[in-house]
Formats: sequence, C-alpha cells, structure tokens
Amino acid sequence: MTERADRACRQAVFCGDTSDLLPALESLVGDEPGTDLARGMLRHSLALAGGEPDAEELACFERAAEEYRRRGDRAGEGRALFWQGCYHQVLGKDGETAVPLLERAATLSRDADDDLWLSYSLRHLAIARHQAGDLDGARDLLEQSTRLRRAVGFEEGVAANLVGLAFVAVDRGDRAGAERIAREAIEVGTASGASTMVTFAEQALNAAAQLRT
Repeated sequence: MTERADRACRQAVFCGDTSDLLPALESLVGDEPGTDLARGMLRHSLALAGGEPDAEELACFERAAEEYRRRGDRAGEGRALFWQGCYHQVLGKDGETAVPLLERAATLSRDADDDLWLSYSLRHLAIARHQAGDLDGARDLLEQSTRLRRAVGFEEGVAANLVGLAFVAVDRGDRAGAERIAREAIEVGTASGASTMVTFAEQALNAAAQLRT
C-alpha cells in the first residue's frame, strides 16, 4: 500500500480531513496487490465520508488477498482480509460475513508478527462482540488491541479504542469507569491530533454523565 494512501485514510478517519482521498486515489497506478489494497482503502474512506458503497472497493481487496496468498505473503493477505471484513461490517452491516474474515485476518497478522494490523482486526472483532451484547468479550478484545497500539506508537488508534472502551463501560452501567476512560481518550486524542476521536470521546463522557451513580 502506498504511504500517501495510508496517510490520507488516517487523516480522514481520525481527523475528519478528507481533502486528499480523491487525489490520492487518482494518483495510483499499476496492478500490484499493495496498489489494489490502497485503492480499496481510499474508496472505503470516501464511502465513509458520505459517498455510496462501491463494489469496486471489495473487488480491490479480493484481488489483493488472492495475489498475496499466491505469493505466500501472510501479512499482506491478513491486511486484505481485514479490509474485506471491514467492508462487510461497516458498509454492508453484515456481521455474519465479516466476522470469519476478521478472525482469519487476525490469525494471519499474528502469524506474521504484524501487530498494527492485528490491532485493527481485534478492534473490529470487538465491535462485533459489542453489537452482539457480549460486553466482556468486547472489552477484552479492545484491551488487547490497545496494548498492541500503544506498543507500536499508534496513538490515534489508542484514542479510538479508548472511545470504544468508554462506550462499553457506559453499557455496563459503570459511570466512573466510563468517565475515566473517556477523559483519557480526550487526552490521547488531543495529543495525537485525532480530533474526530476527541469528539466521540466527549459523546461518551456525556453518555456516562446520564448514568446513575
């Protein structure tokens, strides 16, 4: 995947800056699996920014996964399968299809010592657990993901996970825990420039304030 595409997607997701998504997509050339992966990621971020889900996004991830698999590149295949799972979970609202892809992605990333992308798969498996009402499972997976993100210095991602943990605590009725985690998310998000995560953390803090003590 290209550095520009990764940077543009992070800016869109964590900071709300979508200005480079389309230019980055238009700049991509070639048919290497990393290029297909970058194309799919940028299309995904454009869809999240208000565009329509794009079937070509999924096709990009499928082509990348197949080629990485052919080359024996487990880290690359894990990343491509993660994005397939993310497509189905986030845009397709199809957890039944997403979860096996995310589980396989996690296994491949773990085998390849690709801790950053393992953290992504664990985060989205946690989302699936949360949606299913398994709050303990969601918390455990988010905590695993957060430890990995702290270790690799992915502070924007730490802020995102803390937001998730704060909302899990809200759903558990744990006002003190939710407020503590949300405040940490605001601190980490502010320090890392993840303004979108700060907004979400403030929402979690407000939700916690509605709980009875």
